[in-house]
Amino acid sequence: MSQLPYYLPVADEEEIFRAAFAARLPVLLKGPTGCGKTRFVEYMAHQLFAQSGGSNSDIEPDQALTTIACHEDLTATDLVGRYLLLQDETRWTDGPLTRSVRSGGLCYLDEVVEARKDTTVLIHSLTDHRRILPIEKTGELVQAHNDFLLVISYNPGYQSVLKDLKPSTRQRFTSLEFDYPEPEQETIIIAHEAGIDAATAERLATVGAKVRQLREHGFEEGVSTRLLIYTGQLIRGGIEPRRAAQSAIVNAISDDATVKSAVADIVDAVLP
Repeated sequence: MSQLPYYLPVADEEEIFRAAFAARLPVLLKGPTGCGKTRFVEYMAHQLFAQSGGSNSDIEPDQALTTIACHEDLTATDLVGRYLLLQDETRWTDGPLTRSVRSGGLCYLDEVVEARKDTTVLIHSLTDHRRILPIEKTGELVQAHNDFLLVISYNPGYQSVLKDLKPSTRQRFTSLEFDYPEPEQETIIIAHEAGIDAATAERLATVGAKVRQLREHGFEEGVSTRLLIYTGQLIRGGIEPRRAAQSAIVNAISDDATVKSAVADIVDAVLP
C-alpha cells in the first residue's frame, strides 16, 4: 500500500465512497468482470488510510485493506476463524474477517454471492447500527473498530437467479454501479497500465467497444478492460498486435467458435 494504485475516476464514485465511509455505511460494488471494482477498492484504501496525512493515519498500511476472494467452498468458519491444535494445545485463531473487524480498515468480499449462504447471513450484523461480529464457537461479540468498513462486490449480469444477492442483504448496503469506461477514458487507462503509446491504446479501446456491442446479439460479457491491458502488455513485450489480441482477447473470452470468429473479425478490422 506504499504506492498509490492507479485508478481513473469516471464519475462521482470516489466522493460517494468517502461519504459512505464517513457515515460508516457498508458499500456494494456492482459491475461486470474486469471493469475496475477491485482496483477502485485498492485506490480508496490507500486514499483513506495509507496516504501521508490521511484522515485515518492510526491504521497500519498492511491493515488498510483485507481482500477475500469468495468461492463456493468458502464458509463462515473460513471468514471468522477456528480452533487449531498448536503445540499440543487447542487455540482459537481469528479468520481474515475477524482480524479486519478488530483492527479496522476496509474488508472487501469480492464476488460475495459465490460464497455459501451462511457467509452472507454472517455479515448482516456488521451492516447495521450494531456493527458487531458474533463468534458462535467462542461466544464473543466482536465490536467493529471505528475505522472498519465492509465492502462487497458482485457481477449481476453474470450471476444466475440462484446466486443473486437477496434483497434482505442488498438493502443493507449503499450501492455503486460500475461499467466499462467510455473509449476515451479506457484509452487513458490502457496506455498507463500497459505502458504503450496512445494510438495503440486507442485501437485496443475501440476493439473493446466493438466487442461489447456483441452483447446485443447474445454474447453476455464482452471484453474486460483487464484483458485489453493484458493485450497492451503483450504488445509492449514485442508481440505483434493481432497475435497479442488473439491470445489475450479472442482465446480468453469464449470457447464458442461463433463468438471467437466474430471477435477475431473485429480484431482484424481494427488492429494493424
